Amino acid sequence: MAKKPKMKTPDWILEGYDSPEAYNKAKGITGEKKSKKTFKIRKCPKCDSDDVNVVVGKEAAGEWECKKCGWSGVDVKIDELSEEEFMKYLDDKGEEVA
Repeated sequence: MAKKPKMKTPDWILEGYDSPEAYNKAKGITGEKKSKKTFKIRKCPKCDSDDVNVVVGKEAAGEWECKKCGWSGVDVKIDELSEEEFMKYLDDKGEEVA
């Protein structure tokens, strides 16, 4: 028969807070989760095109390149869209959605 693991004292007690809410507030932890799915679109910071790809290679760790303007770098722009915004984005771009 396997042993039961010992119970661990919660961090908010160990650090001297009166309640979990006070601990979360002091640490900046929010219990709110995003209710809807979000989509990330990576764009070129120079020409704002979404035709960017990861550069594969030993010396190019984390580097991106734009196929439209030729930009290359690590600071690619990321846009987060909701599902409705993403579908509108695809419609405006002319992509077919199954």
